[in-house]
Amino acid sequence: MPHSLGRARLVFKLLPVSISPPICYPLLPRLTYTSPSISNFTRAFCQLPRRAFSRMSDSPDNLFNYSSGRWLVNNDLRLAERRREFNVDELCRLAAQSVGRGSQDIDTFVKLAEGGFNRTFLITMHGGFEMVVRIPYPVTVPKFYAIASEVATMRFLRSSGLPVPEVYGYSPSSDNPAKTEYIFMEFIRGTKLSDVWMELEEPDIASVLGQLVQFESRMMSISFPAGGSLYYTNDLEKVAGRTCISLNDERFCVGPDARLHMWYGRRSQLDVDRGPYESAEAALVAPARKELAYLEKFGRPLLPFQRVRRESYGHKEQSPLDHIKNLERYLLIASSLIPKNPALHHFCIRHPDLQPSNIIVSPLPDSGQLKIVGLLDWQHASILPLYLLAGIPGRLQNYNDPISQALIPPSLPANMDELDESEQSQAMELYHRRLVHFHYSKHTEEHNKLHYDALSDAASMFICQLFDRAGSPWEGETHALKTTLIEATEMWGRLTGEGVPCPVVFEPEDLRETKELSARLQVADEILEWCGDTIGFEETETWVPNEHYDTAMALAVQLKQTLLTRIPEEDVRAKLEANWLLDDMDETDYM
Repeated sequence: MPHSLGRARLVFKLLPVSISPPICYPLLPRLTYTSPSISNFTRAFCQLPRRAFSRMSDSPDNLFNYSSGRWLVNNDLRLAERRREFNVDELCRLAAQSVGRGSQDIDTFVKLAEGGFNRTFLITMHGGFEMVVRIPYPVTVPKFYAIASEVATMRFLRSSGLPVPEVYGYSPSSDNPAKTEYIFMEFIRGTKLSDVWMELEEPDIASVLGQLVQFESRMMSISFPAGGSLYYTNDLEKVAGRTCISLNDERFCVGPDARLHMWYGRRSQLDVDRGPYESAEAALVAPARKELAYLEKFGRPLLPFQRVRRESYGHKEQSPLDHIKNLERYLLIASSLIPKNPALHHFCIRHPDLQPSNIIVSPLPDSGQLKIVGLLDWQHASILPLYLLAGIPGRLQNYNDPISQALIPPSLPANMDELDESEQSQAMELYHRRLVHFHYSKHTEEHNKLHYDALSDAASMFICQLFDRAGSPWEGETHALKTTLIEATEMWGRLTGEGVPCPVVFEPEDLRETKELSARLQVADEILEWCGDTIGFEETETWVPNEHYDTAMALAVQLKQTLLTRIPEEDVRAKLEANWLLDDMDETDYM
C-alpha cells in the first residue's frame, strides 16, 4: 500500500468474535468516495493534469514533514518516521549539477508526492526542464542497499528497452552535502493509470494490459546468474564483506536481496544469508532461515499484533516456539517443492509492486489509444527463480471469483438497467475486476507462455504463497503459515509427484483445533472489513486523507462507545477497551 511503511504490513483486525456486526454496529454512516463519469474519455483524459502537483509552501516544515494524510492509529509515530531533514540548497545544487546546470537555473522546488517509503520533489528550471528528486524516509530499509539496488535496476532495465525513468544521479548514503540519500531522475509526463483506471472501456484495458505483459515478458526473459538484487559492482565494493556475482556486463552484479521483509525492524542486525543465491533451493529457504534467526535472538511471547484476533486466542500471549516449529517444518519440505521443469528455475527480475499508480500512460496523438510511457518505483526489486515470482500482480488479480478463475470472458448482468444505483456500481466494479484479470491472463498466455504456465498452475501458485508466508515477519501469530503447511500435506502428491513421502505430519487433534481457530479468525477478518468500509480506511492500514480524518476519528470514537455500552459483561468490556482496534499501541516488540 502506498502509505504503509513503519508497520509495513500493518493489518488491524476488530472485536471479539462473539459480537455480531448487525447487532453491535447500529446505523453508522459509511464514507464513500465517488469519481465523476467520463462521457468522452479521450477528450476528458487529455484535460487531466499531467501527474498534477500542488505548489505547496517551500517552508522547511512542509518539505521535511509528511502532509498527504494521517493515521487513525499511532499518527504521531507514523509522522515522526517520515520526517526527514536535509540541506535544501545543497540538494538543489547537486540535482542541478547532475544535469549540467547550476543552482541559479532552478525556478521552483516543490513537493510532488509522498508514498510509503519515499518523498519526491519536482524541480522546474528556467526554460521549463523538469526533474524529480526522491529521498527515502529515515525508517526506509535496507539502508544503502535500497537506493543502490533501485538505481542499478532502473538503469539496467532502461538499457534493455523498458520505459523506466532515466537516472541522472544518486547517493545511497547520507554522507554528502545534502545530508540525505537521494535519486535524481527524469520526470515522465503523463497520467497515473490509477487516476483513470476505473473509467476505461474494455479496448483500452486490453491494450494497456497487453503492453504491460509484453514489457514483463521482455523483463522476465533476461536470465541472471544468481538470485538477490541488482547493483552496480562499484557500489557493493564500498560495503565491506559483501560478495556479488557479476553479470556479463561487469558494471552490474547480483548482491544482497533488498526485499523489505529481509531487513524489517531488528532483522537488519542479523548476519544471515540474503544472497546472492546460487541455487533455486537457496532462494527458497533464505527468508525462512532469516526469520528463524530473528526468533532465536529476539523472539519472546507476544499477543497478536492484529488486536481483533487476540480474543480468538483467549487474549493469551503466543509463544515464538510455535512459529519456530512451523518454520522448521517448512524447511523440511522446501527442497521437495522445487518444480521439475528446469525452465522455471532460471533467475529473473520483476517489478516489485506493479499496480496502476506505478504505471504512467499517455494517449497517442493520432488515435487516442493509451500508451504506457513509464513504470515507476523499483525499490525492493528482487531477482528470484521464475516460479517464485509468478502470478498476477495483486492489484490486477481477481482470483477469488469463479468467473475469473475459469477465464470466462466477463459481461455485465443482463438486468443491469433494473438494478438500483448501488447495485449498478457494485456490478460495474466486479465487471472491471474480471476484465482486468481476464485480459492480463490472456495476454500472458499469448506473450509470456512460461509465466502463464506457472501462474495457471495451482501447485506453482501454492508454492509461491507458502514461500511468502515462511518469510513474513512474525507478529505474534503462526496461523497463516501453519494452515498453508497443512494444505501442503494434503496436496503433497500434486506438489511433488507420487511416491515421495511427506516428512511433515499433523495430528488429528491439532488439525481440529487449527480448523476451529480458522473459523474464529475468519469472523474477525469479516468484521474488520466492515469496520474499514464504515469508517473509511482499508483494512491493511489506518491511513486516511487529511480531509476525511476528523470524520473518520469521530466514527471510530462513536463505534467504540456504542460497543462498550452494548456489552454487559465487565471483563469482556475491559478486554475490548484494552485491545481496541483504533487506539494507539506500543509496536516496539513487533519490530
